[in-house]
Amino acid sequence: MRVVNVRIHLCGRKSGRRDKMIHSLFIINHSGDVFMEKHWKSVIHRSICDYFFEAQGKALTPDDVPPIISTPHHYLINIYRNKLYFVAVVTTEVPPLFVVEFLHRAVDIFTDYFKRCSEMIIKENYVLVYELLDEMLDNGFPLATESNILKELIKPPTILRSLANTVTGKSNVSATLPSGQLSNIPWRRSGVKFTNNECYFDLFEEVDAIIDKAGTTVTAEIQGNIECLCKLTGMPDLCMSFVNPRLLDDVSFHPCIRFKRWESEKVLSFVPPDGNFKLLTYHISSQNLVAIPVYLKHTISLKQGTSGKFDVTVGPKSTMGKTVEDVQLEVPFPKCVLNVTLTPTQGKYHFDPTTKVMTWDIGRIDMAKLPNIRGNVALQSGAAPPDSNPTITVKFNIQQYAVSGIKVNRLDMYGEKYKPFKGVKYITKAGRFQVRT
Repeated sequence: MRVVNVRIHLCGRKSGRRDKMIHSLFIINHSGDVFMEKHWKSVIHRSICDYFFEAQGKALTPDDVPPIISTPHHYLINIYRNKLYFVAVVTTEVPPLFVVEFLHRAVDIFTDYFKRCSEMIIKENYVLVYELLDEMLDNGFPLATESNILKELIKPPTILRSLANTVTGKSNVSATLPSGQLSNIPWRRSGVKFTNNECYFDLFEEVDAIIDKAGTTVTAEIQGNIECLCKLTGMPDLCMSFVNPRLLDDVSFHPCIRFKRWESEKVLSFVPPDGNFKLLTYHISSQNLVAIPVYLKHTISLKQGTSGKFDVTVGPKSTMGKTVEDVQLEVPFPKCVLNVTLTPTQGKYHFDPTTKVMTWDIGRIDMAKLPNIRGNVALQSGAAPPDSNPTITVKFNIQQYAVSGIKVNRLDMYGEKYKPFKGVKYITKAGRFQVRT
């Protein structure tokens, strides 16, 4: 999971030092194959990725790979998304968050263009991906990273456009400069018109928490963001206020936000980009402000012998009456476990005898009868008992609920005479939510 707590403007701003920024980009699949590489300066041989593969081999999970890997002559800065590694190569010291944010922005652009970002999609659109990367970076420096600008430069793929390009020999690259690049609002094109004017805001929050055996919160954090879909005619000026803006302390804004207005009045004033964009991200690390949405009652006994006991009950907690949905428990049993025989009162479970991981898909929690799973655990005869019980990973989803308590108060529009349709949605889900047993 990424947290970029710095205000970055990646659109058209360049440094005076020409020896910095991104030199090359390698895209690696989950099997370790480098299936695409892009170089903005001289070519760096893909053998540089051996340093990355060495670090990857030492990591327990893909998320545990160090984001920055130092080599004798380069730095490798990488992210992991959609089962793909995006590895940027830089030759000198660079602000790491700058490169990390660009890599995430590149994945977001690919998703916006192709609806999803995967190895197959990238391979099917090699030419378009190379064209996008050429426009997004100029000699290794971010230039055009806003989706609206890129869509004026490079038309999104369609079947008819692909057929026409094949017949005529033309490309998707426009011959004219985007109108937004000529204004002081580069993220929005001029002359936008819509039949239905509407603006939607989705507030997503992920809860990262570690709960000890007694049910006490060891650590708890919230990673949140506000994603927007704006289809507004003309050049609207929006102003968003919150019921409790003081909760938004550690914040990263989209460049459209007027930062001085936020500092003085704690309101978001901005001219929005056209279409989908991320308005802001925030991080809440104070445990006093993080409510734990679910709890587990567990009795797990894996002592020396041929069998053990397993009994877990899941229930909602601090959800303001909202329903907890898409609940899933993942239990990594120790190697001495041969099999499990369990009976769930709700949902289904699956045990993988190879990885020793038991997954229990619960679905929606019914307040009238809390989900429970219990049964026996078959242990290897003569094996030493495990040093500790397994740590349970919990996944869940709560609609129309923000666990931090952040709530939009109102949204006003200036500069245009029409009244748009406005909507706000709240979603809370589990990030790295672990319960020690």
